Formats: sequence, C-alpha cells, structure tokens
Amino acid sequence: MDINVGPEYEAFRAEVRDFLSTRGHEAPESGDLDYKSERRLAWQKALIENGYAARTIPREYGGYGAEPDLLKSHIIAEEFARSPAPGSIVGQGISMLVPTLLELGTEAQKQRFIQPTLSGEMVWCQGYSEPNAGSDLASLKTAGVIDGDDYVINGQKIWTSTAQHADMMFCLVRTEPDAPKHKGISYMLIPMDTPGIEVRPLMTMAGTSTFNEVFFTDVRVPRDQIVGAPGEGWAVANATLTHERGMLGDPDAALKRLNQIIELLETETVDGYRLMENPVYRDRLIKLQAEVHAMRMHGLRLMTQRLRGEKSGIERLIVKLQGCELNHQLAGLAIDVMGEFGALYEDSPYLRARGSWQFKYMFDLGLIIGGGTAQIQKNIIAERGLGMPREPKIPPKQ
Repeated sequence: MDINVGPEYEAFRAEVRDFLSTRGHEAPESGDLDYKSERRLAWQKALIENGYAARTIPREYGGYGAEPDLLKSHIIAEEFARSPAPGSIVGQGISMLVPTLLELGTEAQKQRFIQPTLSGEMVWCQGYSEPNAGSDLASLKTAGVIDGDDYVINGQKIWTSTAQHADMMFCLVRTEPDAPKHKGISYMLIPMDTPGIEVRPLMTMAGTSTFNEVFFTDVRVPRDQIVGAPGEGWAVANATLTHERGMLGDPDAALKRLNQIIELLETETVDGYRLMENPVYRDRLIKLQAEVHAMRMHGLRLMTQRLRGEKSGIERLIVKLQGCELNHQLAGLAIDVMGEFGALYEDSPYLRARGSWQFKYMFDLGLIIGGGTAQIQKNIIAERGLGMPREPKIPPKQ
C-alpha cells in the first residue's frame, strides 16, 4: 500500500480546501432531509461543475467528465470528510443505479436517466425485497407478463427505502416463470406515478417512515425499460448490490462522523468541564478513532489494488459488515455524549444537529440488517473469501 501522493496531488488538495473555505457556506444545513430542497440541488450543481461530484461521469450524461484518477477522488472524499459542508448527494440513484447504467444500460437509458439522477432532480428507490424473499432474494414472486409492447406487473415489494419520495424504481421482476430460480428475473426501470402502484409507508423505530410496502396491480411497463437482457436481471442486480455495499461502508463517511463527534466533545460541557476531559468518553473516542483509521487504510489498500489492476477478494467483502457496525457505534457515542439531550426528538429547543444523531443511531441499526444482514455478510466472507464449506442443508422431516 502506497500512501505518498506527491506535489501534484497536494496542489489538488489545496484547491479542494480553497473551494470548501470560500463556498462551504452555500451548502445545505446538516440534517436537511428534503430531497429536492433548492439549496441542496444548488449545492449539488456547484459540486458537479467543479468536479467534486460525478467527477468521472461523461459530460454528455451530466457529469464533470474528468479522466479517472483514484487518488484525486480519494482526496476529495477526505477533504469533505474534514469539512462541516456535506459532500455530493448519495443514495440509491446516484450511488447504485448510475454506475449500473454506465456499465450495462443502453444509450437511450443513459441519456434519459443519468443526468437528472446526478442533479438530484430524479429520486430512485430499489424494488428488491419481498415479504417472502429477503435474504433469499432469488425466490421473489413479483411477476411480469408480456402484453403487446408492455410488461404487466403484479406483486409486492417491502422495505423499499424512499419509495414515498421516489420518482423512479429499479425493480426485480420474474418474467420467465419456468426458468431456474436465478434465471428468468428481469431488472426494470419503473416510474412511480404509473397507474396501479400503491405505496404504504412503514413506521420504523427511528420514528419515521423510511421504509415502505409497494404494491403492483396490473402495472404496465414498456419492454424497453429493462436493463440488460430479459431474464438476465440477476447479474445486473448483483452489479448494483456491489455498489450498494461500498456505499454503506464508506470510510470517509465514518471519518466525517468521527470529526463531528470530536467537535461535540470539545463544545459540550458538564459543570463547566468539556466532555473531552472525561476519561471514559475520551477512551471510547480513541478506540473508535483507531477503527475509523483502520477502515481508511483498508480503503487505501483497495485503491492500491485497483491502481495495480489487481482483483480484491476478502478485502472487499468485509467493507459493508465493518462499516455499518462502526457507524452505529459512532452514533451511539454521540448519543451518550449528549446525555439527556441525546434522547430528544422533533422540535425541542435543546435538540442538537436537528436530531440527526438520534436518527442515525436507529437507522444504522437497521442497516446492519438491510443491504445484506451481518449474518449473511459473515457467511459470504467465510465461504467466498476464506473458502470455508457451506453450512450443511438439513433435509425436511418426512
């Protein structure tokens, strides 16, 4: 692993810092959850125009159009993690669907969907899980039947994040019912205002309706809205899941949280003493700081492998598992640091950061389950990364 970047990259780092110091005040406030607020979209536009978002995505699709440079991308992420200003919009559309379309989409799909997604004007949700198809996703039952130029879709999805806000869904639908389990599934792009779609929000322990049930009743989707070949959606879905797990285990996002907690410890006081002077909190902080920096070094290891054209194995597989658990521990420390204020919600005048720590603490607990449960991730690491045998399947009782 090589962490020396040289003068060219240090000059680029100074450029990023200058942007953040002179224009950081334009960023939306921390905890702003309005997906299409004017300030949020304007900040995203400024980031793209300066190459700090959508950096390597071609200009014809709404990106900045720079040549790939992993070290510059790392510097951008690192400097934004140190700044109070948020980085680019992340989410299912930008972080998961866009790279999937760039790899596997048609030219028409790229032209239609990538630019408005990057700008934040088109919000996406992911239609994967079903009531009886969660960890065993390939057993999904939502079905599409050809009728003229359309597929007619019937079925149900569940745990669909942001569905109540989304303009579009990328969705797995069984279109060839007689094909083997992992075949016959198609990856479709579906407008959420299509007649026959019903969204029912699900209240979570975070106090919000982050997840939803989505019902499809005779929903008509044009046949050209499939990514990849009909019936080959399982491979497309796995490409998307690869991007999702990287997003959920982002070490720079963990670094940003760590820096925010340090600020909390420096500013919050009890009986006139800064909480940073409390040895219990300081000890917890140092332990988590070590884990955050270990994750960052691991990220640099993965980057070095990519620069050398080497394939990563178990190194890549541990990112989601470790990232989600670490983020939850960081949020837990922030809650404890705030004491009684850490239990507040909604409109209390003593609320810190608009209640974002309380939300993160509960939501991150869900992410340890979502996007591939910790138990499933450990199985993947053991079987694919370490080459251990699969668990024996116990035959059903006769």
